[in-house]
Amino acid sequence: QVQLAESGGGLVQAGGSLRLSCVASADGVSLETMNWYRQAPGNQRELVAAMSLGGSTAYADSVKGRFTISRDNAKKTVNLQMNNLKPEDTAVYYCNVQVRQYGRSTLHDYWGQGTQVTVSS
Repeated sequence: QVQLAESGGGLVQAGGSLRLSCVASADGVSLETMNWYRQAPGNQRELVAAMSLGGSTAYADSVKGRFTISRDNAKKTVNLQMNNLKPEDTAVYYCNVQVRQYGRSTLHDYWGQGTQVTVSS
C-alpha cells in the first residue's frame, strides 16, 4: 500500500510563490512517474506537471516558466515550486504517483488528499 502526504498549500497574493511537497510512504515498489494535478471548482482535474523516474519533465502550457517540478528518489518526495502565482492558479492540488511492484509491469495510481492553493488578486 502506498500513502501520499502533501503539504505546502495556502493563501498567497498574486505574484507570490508557494512550494508544495508530497512524501510517499512505500516499500517494495518503484515510484515511476510522479505528478501534480489540480482541480478548480467546476473544472475537471488537470495535469499540471509530471516527472518520470529518469528525470524527464512535462508541464501544462499555463504553468510553463512559472512552475518547477522536482523529485528526490531517495526521500520518495516530489515537489512543485510555484512562482509568479496568478488567481487562476487557485485550485486544490493533488499529488499523484504511478507505482510498479518490483518484478511486475502493471502500474497502479495513488493519490494524495489534496492541498488548497488560493491566490488573491
